[in-house]
Amino acid sequence: MRKTLIDLIKVTKVNNFPVGAQRAVPSSLKTKDFEYDLPRELIAQHPAERRDSSRLMVLDRAEGTIRHRMFSDLPEYVSAGDLLVLNNTRVFPARLLGRFPTGGAFEVFLVRRLDNDRWLALVKPGRRIKPGKRLLLGNGFLQVVVEDFSGTEGERIVRLEAKDSRDPLVLVELYGHVPLPPYISRPDNDEDRLRYQTIYARFTGAVAAPTAGLHFTPKVMEAVRERGADFTEITLHVGPGTFRPVVTESVAGHKMEEEYYSIDQAAISWIIETKKKGGKIIAVGTTSVRALETAAGDPGFGKGQQDGPLAGWTGLFIYPGYSFRMVDSLLTNFHLPRSTLLMLVSAFAGKTLIDFAYREAVNEGYRFYSYGDAMLIV
Repeated sequence: MRKTLIDLIKVTKVNNFPVGAQRAVPSSLKTKDFEYDLPRELIAQHPAERRDSSRLMVLDRAEGTIRHRMFSDLPEYVSAGDLLVLNNTRVFPARLLGRFPTGGAFEVFLVRRLDNDRWLALVKPGRRIKPGKRLLLGNGFLQVVVEDFSGTEGERIVRLEAKDSRDPLVLVELYGHVPLPPYISRPDNDEDRLRYQTIYARFTGAVAAPTAGLHFTPKVMEAVRERGADFTEITLHVGPGTFRPVVTESVAGHKMEEEYYSIDQAAISWIIETKKKGGKIIAVGTTSVRALETAAGDPGFGKGQQDGPLAGWTGLFIYPGYSFRMVDSLLTNFHLPRSTLLMLVSAFAGKTLIDFAYREAVNEGYRFYSYGDAMLIV
């Protein structure tokens, strides 16, 4: 099935939109412009039976076309010399659930490690979890000591302690719960420990999965290599802000939560060499986009001026009007209304084309969000 942007223009009476171009977007762009209607039954509650059995919508920016494929068809859209950039962050079971001695439930959501065993965390109920509070989990083997308030009402600085000689993080892995996003309306299970994780995850630090990568299997990756393309890895530890909608009236008024990223020198050299030889940089996920575009703005990028990896915190907010410097194609999932992720893909493909694609995805029954289907923008 193939539909064109020309068809959209006829239906919606959007005039004079040049196919393949991206309109300049004024600073007055409103957050409400990124709303869309989604039937609840299209929000995927479980992963597909096989990782690569998800559907794949292919958007061609130059032609203004949509093709409906399967994720296992992805290798057909790469060419010799292309480089796919993967985010190798690993999700850890950041949700610590327990009960007070009086029987009430509590939650400590570990957001970011500060130093040693001290963490920034989100807690519920905030009114009962004050500095000085000691919370017990796992039959008392793991203790969470609340040290201080931090930022918003529900934020705390906490310290993890083990009753025995084990590293507290070992106990977090044992007793913690997979931090499934709030739109998955079920408890996490053993399957999520495997499936809410890419097969190439290596470095622990994310509290949300880089979901575009969830579809990859060894078979698909081998097929990509057989086409003459290859993979490199970067790291961006995804924070809880990825689920939070933009609440400011104006898009430009939103401030991104910073996330840690790292790109080693080997990956940088490979990326630069690919661009020089005319290969495409295919970002796997919006997190890879933000890391790559942040790095591209560093004066030392590709000049060998770093002794180690190019690393730091990025608060880069990409929305329509942004000029991409590094990414040529993007593999992504379908994102929430009013989210920074939807704004990023709208910047990359053009808002009109993305609006059309999302309506098409709803009409065609695509599965949405973290465990949902994928979109390739070429």
